[in-house]
Amino acid sequence: MMQHHHYSLTELEMMMPWEREIYVSMLLEHIKEENERIERQNQQNG
Repeated sequence: MMQHHHYSLTELEMMMPWEREIYVSMLLEHIKEENERIERQNQQNG
């Protein structure tokens, strides 16, 4: 999350556990969608 959302380590540590959980789930969903997009692109290009 530090790289993707540009949060500092301090900001991550200061988050409430439920808040961190939400951001992690959003990040995982984004990664899943990005991997699917790349896979479709690779299939189209051979």
